[in-house]
Amino acid sequence: MSKKMKTMDGNTAAAYISYAFTDVAAIYPITPSSPMAEHVDEMAAHGQKNLFGQPVRLVELQSEGGAAGAVHGSLQGGALTTTYTASQGMMLMLPNMYKISGELLPGVFHVSARALATSSLNIFGDHQDVMAARQTGVAILAESSVQQVMDLGAVAHLAAIKARVPFINFFDGFRTSHEIQKIEVVDYEDLGKILDWEAVEAFRHRALNPDHPVIRGTSQNPDIYFQAREAVNRYYEAVPDIVEEAMREMATITGREHHLFDYHGAEDADRVIIAMGSVCEAAAEVADYLNAAGEKVGVLTVHLYRPFSLRHFFAQLPKTVKKIAVLDRTKEPGALGEPLYLDVRNAFYEQAEKPVVVGGRYGLGGKDVTPDQLFAVFAELCKDAPKNSFTIGIEDDVTGGSLAPLNSDVDLTPAGTTACKFWGFGSDGTVGANKSAIKIIGDNTDMYAQAYFAYDSKKSGGITISHLRFGKSPIRSPYLINNANFISCSKESYVHSYDLLAGLKKGGTFLLNTTWSEEELTERLPAAMRRYIAQNEIKFYTINAVKIAQELGLGGRFNMIMQSAFFKLANIIPLDKAVEYLKNSVVETYGNKGQKVIDMNNGAIDKGIDSAALIEIKVPDAWKDAVDAPKETPKVPEFVTKVLEVMNRQEGEKLPVSTFAHGMEDGTFPSGSAAYEKRGVAIDVPEWQTDLCIQCNQCAFVCPHAAIRPVLTSDEEKARAPQDMEFKPAMGAKGLNFTIAVSVKDCLGCGNCADVCPAPKGKALIMKPLGTQIEKQPIFDFGVNEVAPKPNPMNKKTVKGSQFEQPLLEFSGACAGCGETPYVKLVTQLFGDRMMVANATGCSSIWGASAPAMPYTKNHLGYGPAWANSLFEDNAEYGLGMFLGVKAVRETLADDVRAALASGKGSAELKAALKDWVDNLIEGEGTRERADKLTTLLEAEKAGDALLQKIYDKKDFFVKRSQWIIGGDGWSYDIGYGGLDHVLAAGEDVNILVLDTEVYSNTGGQSSKATPTAAVAQFAATGKKTKKKDLGMMAISYGYVYVAQICMGSDKNQALKAIAEAEAYHGPSLIIAYAPCINHGIRIGMGKSQMEEKRAVEAGYWATYRFNPELVGTDKNPFSLDSKEPTADFQEFLQGEVRFSSLKRAFPEIAEQLYAKTERDAKERLESYRRLAKQA
Repeated sequence: MSKKMKTMDGNTAAAYISYAFTDVAAIYPITPSSPMAEHVDEMAAHGQKNLFGQPVRLVELQSEGGAAGAVHGSLQGGALTTTYTASQGMMLMLPNMYKISGELLPGVFHVSARALATSSLNIFGDHQDVMAARQTGVAILAESSVQQVMDLGAVAHLAAIKARVPFINFFDGFRTSHEIQKIEVVDYEDLGKILDWEAVEAFRHRALNPDHPVIRGTSQNPDIYFQAREAVNRYYEAVPDIVEEAMREMATITGREHHLFDYHGAEDADRVIIAMGSVCEAAAEVADYLNAAGEKVGVLTVHLYRPFSLRHFFAQLPKTVKKIAVLDRTKEPGALGEPLYLDVRNAFYEQAEKPVVVGGRYGLGGKDVTPDQLFAVFAELCKDAPKNSFTIGIEDDVTGGSLAPLNSDVDLTPAGTTACKFWGFGSDGTVGANKSAIKIIGDNTDMYAQAYFAYDSKKSGGITISHLRFGKSPIRSPYLINNANFISCSKESYVHSYDLLAGLKKGGTFLLNTTWSEEELTERLPAAMRRYIAQNEIKFYTINAVKIAQELGLGGRFNMIMQSAFFKLANIIPLDKAVEYLKNSVVETYGNKGQKVIDMNNGAIDKGIDSAALIEIKVPDAWKDAVDAPKETPKVPEFVTKVLEVMNRQEGEKLPVSTFAHGMEDGTFPSGSAAYEKRGVAIDVPEWQTDLCIQCNQCAFVCPHAAIRPVLTSDEEKARAPQDMEFKPAMGAKGLNFTIAVSVKDCLGCGNCADVCPAPKGKALIMKPLGTQIEKQPIFDFGVNEVAPKPNPMNKKTVKGSQFEQPLLEFSGACAGCGETPYVKLVTQLFGDRMMVANATGCSSIWGASAPAMPYTKNHLGYGPAWANSLFEDNAEYGLGMFLGVKAVRETLADDVRAALASGKGSAELKAALKDWVDNLIEGEGTRERADKLTTLLEAEKAGDALLQKIYDKKDFFVKRSQWIIGGDGWSYDIGYGGLDHVLAAGEDVNILVLDTEVYSNTGGQSSKATPTAAVAQFAATGKKTKKKDLGMMAISYGYVYVAQICMGSDKNQALKAIAEAEAYHGPSLIIAYAPCINHGIRIGMGKSQMEEKRAVEAGYWATYRFNPELVGTDKNPFSLDSKEPTADFQEFLQGEVRFSSLKRAFPEIAEQLYAKTERDAKERLESYRRLAKQA
């Protein structure tokens, strides 16, 4: 059959090829593997048939452990079963891997290999997870490129079925899983010709069946267990030849030859690198370069890692090799070496001729592996005694194990390749536009294309860097672009934050989206950038894409404008063809949104290539010698200058090991560093209208990033305030002045503050372009840093009063308009100075603690939330452990205090303080004051008294901690529910806050048991069929758990009251907070997320209530239904969110039925609340 070329990433290739051989897919979402299962779900939803004539049946479980159990059971039931996983999730599958391999079941685990969480979480690629499974008995097959995923992914299934041995089929997370390449797609019809159908039928016949029953999974004693384990040996001995045969059969289809070990390089090489994964592609480039220069080197790529076949290994390795460097993308502390290195050394044990074999580590946590690192490895092998246990890609100035890079100026990309970099802002459409561009060129021309997207750890408001390569030759460069022909920047503020032009070739092109005029560029651009442009003859263009997008009605979505400008300037394909392809893609992407949307995007394409909008800058000669005017350097902590600023410039890879070797080895980071970022990335920010403000503080209450705050100043402070700071007399705070201060450099411009403003004579906040407000930043800085803290003039448990408390969560990496952060910020304002936080992995851990900027901060006394993350599934137990640990120390301390009282220690005042402290041991209210008083008295009287000294030494435990357990619905409803339920049942004084977005927000919007009927989500492509789990009612059934459902946008007072009551309750509490999310596709925008919350309650979609166990047994009903009767149209609310409305477009035949069901579900749920509220 003719070759079919498609542009896709590694995950898509794995999904496509695995679908052919899969009856059942049992899955659970985890980055970066989730897209594989999502693609399978989409294919099944649209009726794609596998080789057995059926759509794949995909089931999402509550955890990876559950998914592995389902894989095991499905295989025993006679269905060929596949799963997709990585990292921590794969660790939960290990027990079932032992079972599946022990029972000789042909399951396949597709793994986009990823780092494991140790002292920190890392979601990027290395081989730590796969290496943790090498002892399970599962065969392990590795790929180095997207094309190999397509080809060898099939081999994994073919061999598993024939060999009766399960397979892990893995490739590098992100670097291969998310790299887009133009590859050849293998036709299912061809796959059917090489599948061993007899083996398939034999497998199905061996399945558990009451028609011919057997018993499996027995309990065995020492007499036979050992022998039974040895009985499987012959199956493993057969695997290498079966895999080799499958590779030969695939080669007859594809023409691409692979072996268990593939060698590339000189036939008589004396130096060889041995490795697995994408590094082999880069190493092959380096080997070609060195061999062309007369050296003799090569690369041995390991495909079948387990079982490790010595026969096949030596068949491929040149006999002339004298020195070998084995590269492992993992770390095993305390071992004699990493796994592949030890295997290779062991391979030579019985060989007469033994080359020198050294090992090295590379690429941990997704560290980019560039050719200069591999040049260094080959150079090291030239030495008489090459270094063993070396590292590359880092500077290890502590143990001295690193190799310095070599030949960094060498560009190994094939001649004629165009390399392009795009600096974007998360959610501005840059990444989506570039994915479209790569597919346009890949699918419509004979050119090869490659794309890879690098991100920081912030949510939709973070930085994105797209790396695109185009050329006439295949592109096998699995590393970031460091020599670019074209660079584009979508955010003008980036010119001050990043070295945007690093690596731009002489005569290259630079496109800047900016509001600045040509005349302003000399003043606005940093001198270093101006010098680079002038000295390197850079062709410099600007475009005001923001203004064009707003004029076209596209709001902040200017990606199509930038994309068409790119096609014009890069000249990769003829412009008329590019415009044609772009406009076709608009119809394909936005066709179901109506002609108006299509016309707006077509207008954007036309504007992007319009020479009146796309301006070529005449670079002044004076720029060659540009010098920045001297600036005053602010005094900041050393961590900020030496770590945070370096990392934020995207230069963290330059930090040496010693940076983390003195106090940060265990993953500890200082609090409050987010305050030093000041990114200035919003398009519009709020401007305070002093005369209209009614001082309600609602704007500060809802701000997701704590970027807007009320400031109370004395007359003396007012006199030395910045000149343009405005004031009005403070209401309720006599003698003080009131200001609403906006940190315009920290604001993300969502506009919720302006939207909720209730000022009767007009909005007291108006959104204005950032450029018009940037000079007002000193107002906020003065209000936060130079205005003295003052006693709260109001009750802090009121909406207005709460906002005079310092938020101890500020400037997080959450999306603009985030529905989660306002709740957590409020909790920190009420209890932050004594909070302990256990945070589940998920959105709230990523916006809450992504290095280097920590948004949890301290007050002026140095007190603030102590925050930590364990894993995803164990967060409730982790938080309970925190509480129990502190409780144990405090109870011991209380015994000492009682002993001191019994023996009459201290003055009368100290005795009173000791008694007051022990009498109120578990009371949170007033605990800080009691602790401070006791500390002061002990400092004066402890001298010479061992018991008082002992008590004083534990002063850090005087304050009653407020223990919070925070996470999303994926954790609380699904993977962590068992733990959450157990912790609630334990009856201890912990507070659980569930941020309910109704999907797995962090991994891309997968369905959870919090997802309601009819919502379209990943793994629910045809709309979820079952109703939302009522977590609150399940907890209420215990009778002694405080439970509340809250919705800030609907009722701020109720939310505040519930949080205060929950914390005051001496027992477990559960607060479920409705949180709109960017994954919902809210039509009115995330700038109105608070309004969307209000609409949810008004439509009866969400209800607010409180269940207070303290009222059980009194004449008051412990259950209070706080939300009013619904008044809005339920279906209208659903159609306001794409997660619901998209179902009607994609599957109209079932949409109305599911819409009706989800409304019935909501009404039944609300009716059950009404019944509880009416009980006497």
